[in-house]
Amino acid sequence: MNYTALYKTTLLDDIIPFWERYSIDKEHGGYFTCLDTSGKVYDTDKFMWLQGRQAWTFSMLYNTVEKNENWLKLAKHGIDFIIKHGMDKDGNFYFSTTREGNPLVQPYNIFSDCFAAMAFSQYAMASGDEEIKQLAKQTYLNILKKKDNPKGTYEKTTGERPLKSFSLPMILSNLVLELEGVLDEEEVNKTIDFSINEVMNVFLDKESGLVYEFVRPDGTHEDSYNGRLINPGHGIEAMWFMIDIGVRRNDKELINKAADTILKILGYGWDKKYGGILYFMDVMNKPPQQLEWDQKLWWVHLEALVALTKAYEHTGRKELMNWYEKVHEYAWSHFSDPENGEWYGYLNRQGEVLLDLKGGKWKGCFHVPRAMYQCWKSFEKIEQKK
Repeated sequence: MNYTALYKTTLLDDIIPFWERYSIDKEHGGYFTCLDTSGKVYDTDKFMWLQGRQAWTFSMLYNTVEKNENWLKLAKHGIDFIIKHGMDKDGNFYFSTTREGNPLVQPYNIFSDCFAAMAFSQYAMASGDEEIKQLAKQTYLNILKKKDNPKGTYEKTTGERPLKSFSLPMILSNLVLELEGVLDEEEVNKTIDFSINEVMNVFLDKESGLVYEFVRPDGTHEDSYNGRLINPGHGIEAMWFMIDIGVRRNDKELINKAADTILKILGYGWDKKYGGILYFMDVMNKPPQQLEWDQKLWWVHLEALVALTKAYEHTGRKELMNWYEKVHEYAWSHFSDPENGEWYGYLNRQGEVLLDLKGGKWKGCFHVPRAMYQCWKSFEKIEQKK
């Protein structure tokens, strides 16, 4: 199969046209993300992290695929909405707003900030807008300030059982590469060093080879729901961020360790009964807290495809390609919707479509197009090597 052509044509002829056609709010700015199976809007609330992700997607395509003026215009459509409606007076980003942009949910986590920073950086690169470049840097520095207490006043726990979360070092390892054009070299290297250490030495368990979602502040494990939690998709996604860093630093050891970890997590997280990758797991096989633990999610499988493709591109190891083909077969036969376009997000354990939406509060114009782009580019390089 010609994977390069598959990913390129799916991205440019299916995924991007779907979002161009159905998600643009021409009246109030920004994007609709709650789209049903055929692209009809079923809810008009705007989730700031998805606004940032979509503005990033169109800016990234403009910067890397072609200087398509419509993509730049659509990116600006989101950037303008985020700047006008997305922030509180301290520069923290709301979780959601009404269609018109009135704040609905307070800035209770920093993911909205992270994706706003990514969007500002890519858009500044595309447009040459210096003010937005500065805003990207300012947003990034604001994120670092909140590093040790991401939720701030919105933190629900009492502090009795302190655990640190994998999401932050994971997202920083990608964010810092996204903002390389905005930050000075010392800042970039400092954050990369922090991320590599946290991801590969603290959250990646030496004995099991698995990535934990939460550890104690000293890096040890705790026997509790959160302390035993494994999210295979998260661990796998973080490994392709590590591969990108390994390539940037010409660190073959890091690339191979990331490849080993991808294989380990897939071997552990693959559903032996029905196929596909499980959403949440308990490392001691106790009942997980998350009732949706056995669902199969679009982003988990897409991130696995990206990770396997990149790992194979840079190591040529046969077992990575074997796993790639296994995940590819499952993902493309279960999530892709050739009739209406785009991909379904949520399957039950048996692999049947659970929700036939194409976007909502958590799924927007991001994981599918990003994975299509990343796999297209990796397979292009793999073919060139041949």
